[in-house]
Amino acid sequence: MGYIEKHLISGEQVLCRTRLHWVAVLFPLLAGIVAAIGGLFCLYLSAANRPDGTADSRLWAIAGAALLVLGGMTAASALLKRNAIEMAVTNRRILIKSGILSRRTIELLPSRVESIVITEPFFGRMLGYGTVVIRGTGGTPEPFTMIAHPTEFRRQVLEQIEAGQALMRPTGAPPN
Repeated sequence: MGYIEKHLISGEQVLCRTRLHWVAVLFPLLAGIVAAIGGLFCLYLSAANRPDGTADSRLWAIAGAALLVLGGMTAASALLKRNAIEMAVTNRRILIKSGILSRRTIELLPSRVESIVITEPFFGRMLGYGTVVIRGTGGTPEPFTMIAHPTEFRRQVLEQIEAGQALMRPTGAPPN
């Protein structure tokens, strides 16, 4: 159970949920894999030089272990970063949480959203990611980069804004 599920108020339902796109962690994962492969190669060279008993063998083993640890830490931090950001639209508010050790949360009522800007680069349009910038009334813009399904997120926010405005309209009054 994530942050959003733990912090729902009674009667609140999650309508749309998103997080970082897998592209956001692709390059750190690839760097971690390359470092790990380099570490395995160094360990192989260490094992191949072991019968000689030279200092080179120990040096290759240390370099291999260091590269394996570095590659593992790089890959793990990329996956942790992806899982550390949660964004959701509920029937009552917009929730955004980022961070693991230190946490930053943004909770906006749909009626207080001034604008939502989506920027999708070429590959973002092809693969389904983009940057979402939410600006609350009187607030500063909050950018969230490489978010999966940004247009669906915006659509859900706009639907909740419209639903809130429909409740405030007098009966029979036309929409704006």
